[in-house]
Amino acid sequence: MLINLIEKCLLLCLIAGLSLTATAQQQTQASDSKGYIAHDPVMIKQDSTFYLFVTGGGMAKSTDLQNWTKLKPVPSKLEWVTDSIIPGYRGGFWAPDIQFYNGEYYLYYSPSAFAKNTSAIGVMTNKTLNQDDPDYNWVDHGMIVQSIPGRDFWNAIDANVYFERKWGGESTGWLSFGSFWGGIKLVKLAPDMKSLAEPQEWYTVAKQERTFGMPDTDPGDGTIEAPFIYRRHQYYYLFVSLDYCCRGLESSYNTVVGRSRDIRGPYFDKNGVPMYAGGGTYVAGPNDNYAGIGHCAVYDFDGKTYFVAHGYDKHDHGRSKLVVKEITWDRVEWPTVVFEADEEINIDEKINTEE
Repeated sequence: MLINLIEKCLLLCLIAGLSLTATAQQQTQASDSKGYIAHDPVMIKQDSTFYLFVTGGGMAKSTDLQNWTKLKPVPSKLEWVTDSIIPGYRGGFWAPDIQFYNGEYYLYYSPSAFAKNTSAIGVMTNKTLNQDDPDYNWVDHGMIVQSIPGRDFWNAIDANVYFERKWGGESTGWLSFGSFWGGIKLVKLAPDMKSLAEPQEWYTVAKQERTFGMPDTDPGDGTIEAPFIYRRHQYYYLFVSLDYCCRGLESSYNTVVGRSRDIRGPYFDKNGVPMYAGGGTYVAGPNDNYAGIGHCAVYDFDGKTYFVAHGYDKHDHGRSKLVVKEITWDRVEWPTVVFEADEEINIDEKINTEE
């Protein structure tokens, strides 16, 4: 989510507030993916059902990646977020990430504050995503990492976790995150996937140039955020978002990618420019239908690779909509997402309520 942080906070606090007061009517509404209102979408498949999670705690399900039914939101009243962690915190969270590990679903999330890197990343777990299952229950495990203005030159939001699986069944968890400031960080997780490994192991894997002389407490103009790491054959791919989201028809959000043979980097774009030095190969962005496209996730479902993001719909006043597109790969293993110029969106099928 690359943005003006004040605009981001205002938008996301509104989304979080609306999600907390979702009605039974909202929970049963459905729409095709081109019309589904969503911000910072991630998803996972349990049995034959896809589950979608968005900023504010919104949750939905689908069996075809096209038609989505809203569900009861994820609990977003976080007891561990005190005034000493995020002054003035009013509930809710941003930019979730959903993973499955050792028989449980892990939902990583970020409470944050206005226009500051007063942020944190926490995690909650559940045995199932089926809300009709008696075992459905989110258990919050609290904070993993925190950023503090004046202490940290990075922002603890936009979490993504990659489980690096090794021979013998062991896994190492890596948490990537970041927005503006010093860019995208990568830190090793402990075996419980709920805390940082000790001794701590940190890397800066991507960043954009920032105007010299800006105070450390200012997010600056080095627009980069929303990392997502995906593995294909011998490469790890790092997707990030550049420029600005959350401005409706004025949004300029776009997605770029680099790759590495080591999850710790360095990641290089198609031209060999390292992502820690501003590199990134274009994947998706403004087009005939969307003012901007970003905060992506990438998944393999049923033998296909999917690009999942949100885009600002030019046909509906710049509303943030779910984008699901198949990724194709060229002969040298670089991803492409095609948006047809004549790809029309049926406004009548849209949901006009947000999470």
